[in-house]
Amino acid sequence: MATSDSDALVVRQVRAGNSLAWRQLIERFEGRLLAFVDSRLRDRAASEDVVQETFIGFLTSLPHYDEKRDIEAYLFSIAAHKLTDHLRKQGRRPIDQFGSDDHGRPLDEVPGGARAASSIARSGERRREEERVLSESMGQLVREWLARGDYDRIRCMELLIVKGWANKDAARKLGLTEQAVASYKFQTIARLKDMARRSGMSLDDLNEG
Repeated sequence: MATSDSDALVVRQVRAGNSLAWRQLIERFEGRLLAFVDSRLRDRAASEDVVQETFIGFLTSLPHYDEKRDIEAYLFSIAAHKLTDHLRKQGRRPIDQFGSDDHGRPLDEVPGGARAASSIARSGERRREEERVLSESMGQLVREWLARGDYDRIRCMELLIVKGWANKDAARKLGLTEQAVASYKFQTIARLKDMARRSGMSLDDLNEG
């Protein structure tokens, strides 16, 4: 089923960095995605993490998203792939025989499927260059936040990026809503991608993993 005009508008707003549209998208689909993932994992905390990764995967794949495609079906496709990746990392038998490609896209969005994804390999030198650009960009963002006294954002991203906390845990620790934490995360990733592009790095070269 094709996406509606209202869904297409939301996608365009998210692409433009509209944090309200991003929160609305999360509110609309988070419950259904969580029910889907938890029915298979039977682990609430792990399921919440998979759903968060689903939304990040959606954000990462936006440059490739066809607005004619049903947004709900697309999100559930990403969730299924993230669920499979999670099971593989645990050494458990995947429910579905597919995963995400190197750019966070579902393999059914990639010509050639798993074979095409497995052929994507970055050299160690290219990886180091990415890490250098991202490190410098993150440092610049932290300096900006310090200059305007945005300490909640700094503490939030420290918990998410440095310590690897889940959104819900960071929200509880900082006394913020999970939506606020997700918004901080979304905005930071969007800024990092933009800074990377201005440094000559392709948007698709960034990996959320």
